[in-house]
Amino acid sequence: MHSADDPDDSGFRSALAQLRDLRPRTEIEVEEAPAPQRLAPYAIALTADVVVDDEERGSGRLVLLHDPDGQEAWEGTWRVVVFGKAELETGMAGDAMLNDVGWSFLTDALAEADAAVTAFGGTVTTTHSQPYGAMAGREPAGELEIRASWTPVDDRIGAHGAAWLGLLATMAGLEPIAPGVSQLRR
Repeated sequence: MHSADDPDDSGFRSALAQLRDLRPRTEIEVEEAPAPQRLAPYAIALTADVVVDDEERGSGRLVLLHDPDGQEAWEGTWRVVVFGKAELETGMAGDAMLNDVGWSFLTDALAEADAAVTAFGGTVTTTHSQPYGAMAGREPAGELEIRASWTPVDDRIGAHGAAWLGLLATMAGLEPIAPGVSQLRR
């Protein structure tokens, strides 16, 4: 296993640079995290928290795997694995269409980032917690989770990182930024 800090010239060095060059919105804090060790010869992981007015609105993880020899199940040499989680407004948790809407958040984010994929799949999970008994005074809560993986069809790995950040922003309910408008970093 090669670490993110010791890549060879298999294209992983370029992918690392693209992910490290991502410029997330000011509400999204991204950090590198330990990557899985046994899934591919090369791997990097990023975690993100979406924070608005000191309140966490969502979180996520992206793992980029690379095997220069390819893996049959991936249908290529790269694999992107993403996770996103966000709290739901109380009334939304029971909506029968919410899973479909959550999946569209991901497909729209990939389209917006122009990130072409193959071998694409995943799950959307919604939960609703209703407090009872001694906890009855607490507000009901809901959560949306999206887990997915895909194979990029080209080496523009930054587009896939941008799609993940777009997914997290949408899940957390952040307003879209108008085209041509730049945010100032904190």
